[in-house]
Amino acid sequence: MIVIAGLSGSFRKNSYNTAVLKAASKMLPGNIKLELLDISKLPMFNEDLEGDELPNPVVEFKNQLSKSNALLISSPEYNYSIPPVLKNALDWASRGNIQPLSGKPVGIISASPSLLGGARVQYHIRQVCVALNMNPVNRPEVFIAEADKKFDFQGNLIDEKSKELIKELLQELVERIK
Repeated sequence: MIVIAGLSGSFRKNSYNTAVLKAASKMLPGNIKLELLDISKLPMFNEDLEGDELPNPVVEFKNQLSKSNALLISSPEYNYSIPPVLKNALDWASRGNIQPLSGKPVGIISASPSLLGGARVQYHIRQVCVALNMNPVNRPEVFIAEADKKFDFQGNLIDEKSKELIKELLQELVERIK
């Protein structure tokens, strides 16, 4: 079975970006699974914690990433950049002898109430992908602008254009896995 690890850049209860990942998981064929990884338990990165034994949440996180075939990130934009929770997770994944993201394909989505749809965060994530030696899908770019109008009250994505773009991104991501 092919496994795609999903990372949301938001812990908000009704996060648009977590909802995007849940919607994406329903768009995949049966032989592909999207696992949303919980990064809320990761301690803030600190080199002092990198001693002989990493904190258990970090070990579990890196193991989950190692078992995945690809990564799908959906993130809001905070102050024109990457939310600290997502950057922290990527920083932990980049450290030590085990590099679970090196060479992996990654799809990037952003959803935001703004008119730009979180476009600037995607460019910063792509810069981090270079440092982590990841293989980002460049097209299609999926920016879900005015996200507050594209989900129903239950958190379901209802915008057809966004769904089409996510499906295209997932197809390209799966092609890179194969």
